[in-house]
Amino acid sequence: MGNTLITPSIIAKEALFQLENNVIMGDKVHRTYKNEFVKIGDTVTIRKPVKFSVSTGATRVNQDVVETTTSIVVNQRKHVSWNFSTQDLTLTIEEYAERYIKPAMIVLANDIDRSLCLEGKNTFFNLTGTPGTTPATFAALGGVAQRMDDVPVPDDGMRVLVLNPAARWALANGLGGTGSAGVFNADIVQGMVRRGRLGQIANFDIYGDQNIVTHTTGTWTGTPLVNNAAFVNNTNVVAFDGMVGAQAGALRQGDIFTIAGVFAVNDISKATLPTLKQFVVTADVTTAGGAGSATVSPTLINGSGTGIPASYQNVSALPADNAAITIVGSSAVLYPRNLGFHQNALALVTVPLELPDSAVFKARADWRGYSIRVIKDYDIDTDNEIIRLDILYGVKAIYPELGVQLTG
Repeated sequence: MGNTLITPSIIAKEALFQLENNVIMGDKVHRTYKNEFVKIGDTVTIRKPVKFSVSTGATRVNQDVVETTTSIVVNQRKHVSWNFSTQDLTLTIEEYAERYIKPAMIVLANDIDRSLCLEGKNTFFNLTGTPGTTPATFAALGGVAQRMDDVPVPDDGMRVLVLNPAARWALANGLGGTGSAGVFNADIVQGMVRRGRLGQIANFDIYGDQNIVTHTTGTWTGTPLVNNAAFVNNTNVVAFDGMVGAQAGALRQGDIFTIAGVFAVNDISKATLPTLKQFVVTADVTTAGGAGSATVSPTLINGSGTGIPASYQNVSALPADNAAITIVGSSAVLYPRNLGFHQNALALVTVPLELPDSAVFKARADWRGYSIRVIKDYDIDTDNEIIRLDILYGVKAIYPELGVQLTG
């Protein structure tokens, strides 16, 4: 009995299955904005929850309602295309998938994963760990979990920790030590190592991903100090001096620093935490005469006298002039940025692409927030049949405060 010709619908469904199987980060983030993009276009504005604070006493106290928004742009158009013969379409779907579809989906899945890892690296402003030291103990996991608890990040079973290969295997080994150092017995650890997944530890689902991004710090020299005698509340710009000379990339997008005297607060209780507030640089900074201005996230809000409700306070105090700025890590060094996050920290949107009228062999498959399109056509110039698989997606850190980086 001859093989049944593979249809475009079969290819699209198999491609979607292989894509979902090979995506790590994409399967752990928020993916429910797809329908909004179908109706609105390539950009959608999302309302973020309003924050309130508690009032004391029987007398009613009205609070100003301040709604904040963020937007996601769908601008990542990716595809894989290849030539093939008509005879290839007579293969079984298992043979065709193994030869063509699976390799194509692996590279597309890696592209999605890397985009999400890069977004997390450039937007998560909380960071734990020791720069230059690969996380290899339960204390490293505990540091991420503690930071999430302090902020606080919901502990509702949706926390994920994604590690680069070095941290993944160092932890697999470190968590299986003997005596009091070992968290798990040998049989459990052996299973973890064989599966390549660390399982659930410290309330995290832990995964390995080779697409975790390595961050190269800026080329700063000198000792940066805040250069602002009257720091404005509700601003995301930190002016500084104290560096040396003029440098392009003195600070780079993704650099993280603290400011002396500016402590983090609990997002709900507003209690001052014992750790300095961390800020991530959102764009490369060039200095002139040792001075410059860094655009950072989050915006500095101390919740007093600006029309911003106290419920939005995120620092214990505004920076003082000449307060010391301490940048995480050393100048011009590469550090892996492993990512711990709640599912709602990052969003992935894949948008269904239109099926062109002129194409005969075409299909699109949509499932659980993913969408992929397949088209086959004949190239008269090369006398080849050509098939292509396309995706269109966007990524966004919609709640970066729900993420914590673990440096290595």
